[in-house]
Amino acid sequence: MSELNDLYQEVILEHNKNPRNFHEMPDANYRADGHNPLCGDQLKVFLRVDGDVIADVSFTGSGCAISKASASMMTQALKGKTREEAETLFDEFHRMVTGKLDIETDENVLGKLRIFAGVLEFPARVKCASLSWHTVHAALHGEEDASTE
Repeated sequence: MSELNDLYQEVILEHNKNPRNFHEMPDANYRADGHNPLCGDQLKVFLRVDGDVIADVSFTGSGCAISKASASMMTQALKGKTREEAETLFDEFHRMVTGKLDIETDENVLGKLRIFAGVLEFPARVKCASLSWHTVHAALHGEEDASTE
């Protein structure tokens, strides 16, 4: 299990240091602000949705390493997905980090996002990992704000 923990830490640090898709998107047709009052994470999510497909997604903001890494990996996972596929990823990710989905036994489409299963060992960090997901979920539903409260 220590190998998995090491990989978890390595991935978190890499995506925190070099976040993917970290920029504003002027042509976004969906956007939302997210905040985690528990540890002060704040981010903005930008989406360009063409028809039913997420053509592009990005984020800006500040927060802890887990929050930034989760947002970075989320943007990579959502590009090119349909709204329905995005909802499935949101649901599975949320169930995984809250302990309601066992990545070893339950069928899922999380792929590389499974690395965040390790956040369960740090209950105070679950909201950090899920902030970007709640924010993109809100944006796709026309809501401008999301919170982990």
